[in-house]
Amino acid sequence: MPPLWLVMFVLALGVVGYVLGRQKAMTSADGDSRHLHSLPVYYGTNVSLFVVLPALLVMVCWLIVQPILINNSVAGQIPASAIPDSGTLGLVMSDVRRVADGLDLAVSQGVMTSAEAGALQAGASDVRELLADVGVALGSDVTETTLNAAQSFRAKAATGNLAMTVVVLALAIAGFVYSYGRTNKDFRARNVVEKVIRGILILAASIAILTTVGIVLSLVFNTIEFFKLYPAMDFFFGTTWSPSFGGGSELGVLPLLWGTLYISIIALAVAVPIGLFAAIYLSEYAGPKARGIAKPLIEVLAGIPTIVYGLFALLTVGPLLVNTFGQGGALGVDWMSGASSVTTAGLVMGIMLIPFVSSLSDDIINAVPQSMRDGSLGLGATKSETVKQVVLPAALPGIVGAILLAASRAIGETMIVVLGAGAAARLSVNPLEAMTTVTAKIVSQLTGDADFASPEALVAFALGMTLFVMTLGLNVLALYIVRKYREQYE
Repeated sequence: MPPLWLVMFVLALGVVGYVLGRQKAMTSADGDSRHLHSLPVYYGTNVSLFVVLPALLVMVCWLIVQPILINNSVAGQIPASAIPDSGTLGLVMSDVRRVADGLDLAVSQGVMTSAEAGALQAGASDVRELLADVGVALGSDVTETTLNAAQSFRAKAATGNLAMTVVVLALAIAGFVYSYGRTNKDFRARNVVEKVIRGILILAASIAILTTVGIVLSLVFNTIEFFKLYPAMDFFFGTTWSPSFGGGSELGVLPLLWGTLYISIIALAVAVPIGLFAAIYLSEYAGPKARGIAKPLIEVLAGIPTIVYGLFALLTVGPLLVNTFGQGGALGVDWMSGASSVTTAGLVMGIMLIPFVSSLSDDIINAVPQSMRDGSLGLGATKSETVKQVVLPAALPGIVGAILLAASRAIGETMIVVLGAGAAARLSVNPLEAMTTVTAKIVSQLTGDADFASPEALVAFALGMTLFVMTLGLNVLALYIVRKYREQYE
């Protein structure tokens, strides 16, 4: 992590460059801004950008690349004999980094000097107890190899941080000298600043796109590795989900897809009518005062964390359903044995989706031209007839798109189904039975000390890829419907 003073120095130099750049531009124009090619603010901004952007960009890249290079360099110094039979090089390097961080913390707290940390010997003192005193807990004793590697890690990091400081300061000062030196009344500062700003905007858009591409590629490559170990036909058409890290797993995805779709259908059956009726009321019937109160209250539901919805499903909705449909319940039937069920998760997920459907539908209905309402009312139609026969048909493509987007949101939900739906992977039509979903199994497959080279761990990426394709398809369908029919009413 860079020292705070370095970041503050670069920013302060940028502020100074902004002020001096404006002053120099005005001085070159004899104090009359009309003689300048650009407004004075552009000259100051030009100097500030050349000071701050290169320095901070190099700093960010340095902080990303340096740990990787140091980690690889130190890992190459660890002999194979120092790796335990039940461990890996990655686990050893994790201990090395924790020891290095502990030594840095001990130095910063004044427990020892940097020289003492570099000369520390594993046999001379109990390093584990020393690090525990500064708040760093280790699961095992520190060996001589681990300590030496940690000291090497610290030394390389210190050298790298010093080099980064020198380079960043040199770039900031060079940027100031270069941009300040070419500031004069004829310099086209506005053109340069606008090009730099456009480059920043392109970079921001590229980061978003590249992040998406990186996520997709990580899913694709790990999914390919999974299908090298497990048959694709058995995965997509198997009806049994029974992972076992001891071998002999059956990894059929159909029970998980069925549970995902079943819960999503129940959630949409709750959210769509309530959300759509709420949107119609808010846009067509509610006055400004009622709308100003009701709309924010509905949208409060969107701000509740999904873990809270999951606890609400587990502790409130589930027991309520058991008291109604369980043995000894109000109906005198024995249809439900536990609080976790498809209905429990579906009802609570539907409540969560109400503001999603309501807000999108409200915006879409409000986008219907007022002239269409006025024409219908002018022909003698009532308010309700206008809503049914004019407004809703005009807004229907957008409403269908909103429903499909809500469906993709329901399919990707995790915490509600983890707590409310249960963990049983089964094919059943009984909505009062416990089932599970794709997202819940992704969580369970990546939880614990799993070997990521095994199909039982790699299957999580295949499940994620399946879920990604499903939600992507729904989003593309929603956008297609909205774009296809939008022009009819514009």
